[in-house]
Amino acid sequence: MLKKLNDFLSGIPMTIVGGIFLLLSLGLSLAGISLFFDPAWIAVMICGLPLLYLALWRVVYNKGIAKISSALLISIAMIAAIAIGDLFAAGEVAFIMAIGAILEDKTTERAKNGLKKLISLVPQTARRIKEGKEEEIPIEAVRSGDIFRVLPGESIPVDGVIISGTTSVDQSVMTGESLPVDKAEGDEVFSGTMNLYGSVDVKASKVGKDSSLEQLIKLVEEAEEKKAPIQRIADRWASWLVPVALVIAVIAYIVTGDIVRGVTVLVVFCPCALVLATPTAIMAAIGQATKKGVIIKSGEALEKMGKVDTIAFDKTGTLTYGKPIVSDIIILDSSYSRCDFLSITAAAERRSEHPLAKALLAYVSTEEIDDLDTVSFSMEAGKGIKARVGEMNVSCGSYRFIDECGILLGSADEHIRKLSDDGKASIIVAIDNAVVGVIGFSDELRDESSKMLEKLSGMNVRSVLLTGDNNRAAAYMASKLGIMETRAELLPAQKVEVISALQKEGHSVAMIGDGINDAPALKTADVGIAMGAIGSDIAIDAADIALIGDDLSKIPYLKRLSNATVNTIKLSITLSLCINAVAITLSLLGLLTPTTGALVHNAGSVFVVLIAAMLYDRKF
Repeated sequence: MLKKLNDFLSGIPMTIVGGIFLLLSLGLSLAGISLFFDPAWIAVMICGLPLLYLALWRVVYNKGIAKISSALLISIAMIAAIAIGDLFAAGEVAFIMAIGAILEDKTTERAKNGLKKLISLVPQTARRIKEGKEEEIPIEAVRSGDIFRVLPGESIPVDGVIISGTTSVDQSVMTGESLPVDKAEGDEVFSGTMNLYGSVDVKASKVGKDSSLEQLIKLVEEAEEKKAPIQRIADRWASWLVPVALVIAVIAYIVTGDIVRGVTVLVVFCPCALVLATPTAIMAAIGQATKKGVIIKSGEALEKMGKVDTIAFDKTGTLTYGKPIVSDIIILDSSYSRCDFLSITAAAERRSEHPLAKALLAYVSTEEIDDLDTVSFSMEAGKGIKARVGEMNVSCGSYRFIDECGILLGSADEHIRKLSDDGKASIIVAIDNAVVGVIGFSDELRDESSKMLEKLSGMNVRSVLLTGDNNRAAAYMASKLGIMETRAELLPAQKVEVISALQKEGHSVAMIGDGINDAPALKTADVGIAMGAIGSDIAIDAADIALIGDDLSKIPYLKRLSNATVNTIKLSITLSLCINAVAITLSLLGLLTPTTGALVHNAGSVFVVLIAAMLYDRKF
């Protein structure tokens, strides 16, 4: 009940009401009008009770020096001001503190929906094969060693090994790979990944909490728990502010015999401007970043970004666009022109749903080629297709598919190996049982990737590539980007391990990614940055910062903005301490009363807000 009342009073609507009554009290006082009831009492009740509740809660539950907080000092000053009858001063310090708390809460709210979305990916049922019969059972009932069937378009319920059938699996959830992976008997599959084409029977190997998707969820939960909220600057200073303020106030009373001077010292000692310094600067910086298409979820992330000395990049969808494009057209039979070769291949692949086929059709749509008719079409999931185009029998597919068709590769073998060494996928094209060409596909680098990495290098920031792709694909992309450190074939847990190892070496690490598989790494890193336009909702929710336009050139900008924000906070703190020092001196001399001291507080707070506001329009 007390907690609910506290939350109600500390909310924005009631804080506004408190501010209105405080202004009314000041207006009546300046006009010399005296009422039977001072409106400042309302402000004291609304803003002061949550403050007192917070101070007492910390005294009871916090350990050691953490029991002493800025809330305790302001509560003492508020009670002292009430004791001598200066209700405006009591209401003012409580109101400023309430405003600071609201601003800080607004800058540190974190999205929690990502974990729910991740959990929703867990399949609820599995199609178990038992004694030759197929039965649908709850996912909880699947045991290691069970045989289950996965049809095209279904999620794989648990980890396992294919015992019959072939298919292609979209396992970007786990590895971030841009292309589906062909799977056959003996290949491992992961829970939560998508079976695209063929029907396969799988023997369960890891079930329940041991499955890959469940482990991914656990990693995100653990990383979230490790993210302790940043300690407020005012509270860090309160450990010495409270005893110093009390000592000076007592000495002032003993020396002068004037209780008002002692209370005035307590009032002007309150770190109101200090409380506002951090949240106002952070809100201005977050507003500045939002204008640039960068969403910063917390002040902690903004502060830590300035300390980052190592940035780990996911490859697919982050440094690249995450979509295959035609990179090589190799014609091995001179009797076919480029136009004829593309026309025949496009006609054969037109009915295929494979991403490489779609990339090829997108490419030929920009070419002036003949539109040929396909007489027949068949597909072997995860391997390739056969089609009859006019009078020609066309086979298109993988190395294994062409070999199984009994077609000799000949000189194509050398080209296929070269494409593979460059990290490229390929379609081998055979016409009437003879290989006539090879088409290579690669992921396209983002235009701004190289310049961004060059700028980071100039800022002494280390770049590391973390990817689920194979070593050849990773090395090829890293060489094009100029990244010296590459870690490939990583599952989500391994990305977390790499980041944790870098942190143990003393590095402050930012992680930039776009996929669900990046969520644990984004949470583990000191700062997680998600690609907002194409990134999964789960990755965006797991991250501290989101790039709405997927513009990597904003990364160097983020570091400069962070540094400027930290410097602004330091300036505001210095200014507030100087104002407090002057106000304390004037209080000891009897030149300030609690009311005028409270007004000095307002002036200091206004200066702090104005300095912070300058961040909003600054050019970086």
